[in-house]
Amino acid sequence: MNTEDNNKSGPASILLIDDHPLLRKGVKQLIELDSELLVTGEASDAEEGVEKAIQLEPDLILLDLNMPRINGIETLKLLRDAGITSRVVVFTVSDNEEDVIAALKAGADGYLLKDMEPEELLTNLNQAANGKMVISERLSTVLAQALQSNRKRTGPDINSLSPREKQIIKLIAGGLPNKLIARKLNITEGTVKVHVKHLFKKLHLRSRVEVAVLAVQEGLG
Repeated sequence: MNTEDNNKSGPASILLIDDHPLLRKGVKQLIELDSELLVTGEASDAEEGVEKAIQLEPDLILLDLNMPRINGIETLKLLRDAGITSRVVVFTVSDNEEDVIAALKAGADGYLLKDMEPEELLTNLNQAANGKMVISERLSTVLAQALQSNRKRTGPDINSLSPREKQIIKLIAGGLPNKLIARKLNITEGTVKVHVKHLFKKLHLRSRVEVAVLAVQEGLG
């Protein structure tokens, strides 16, 4: 388990889940050019991906959408159901509106298209690792519609949160990743991860984006 000392430095850890070995190799080689990012694991399907996510607790998961047997949306649901609170960015060739909305509703923290420039991908991965929502530019309208749809549903009970959890939800709304939340509250990153899991469960939410939207709605942001 990470300790507070680990929060002070070090690259963001990334798990790649994609059934194409050549693509994983290319993305890994690209990420190796950036000292702020580090691929700590790879998986070729959903089962292996969930297993590696539980084992490695990465900061960020880059997830393919179109995989055989269990697709990216179902994999994302499995990750969230397993209590994985890592930021998850879908990485795909599909710019289909239904796919984007399904991914966001299933708990994605971002949606990037595989036709983007390498430098642009690195920029987006850094932003995602630092707590920002990342989405390919031409999909921004779809994102706005998806978040608006989420706002219309019956909201969870914010009063069920402990004072510490309310502190953490404010920091999530501010875009802080677990490492920086831990440093700010002077607790370990492992403790933050436990709190975030409890937040997801109590509020019936699946992603940090939804947590941030709720925080703003409730005046906690």
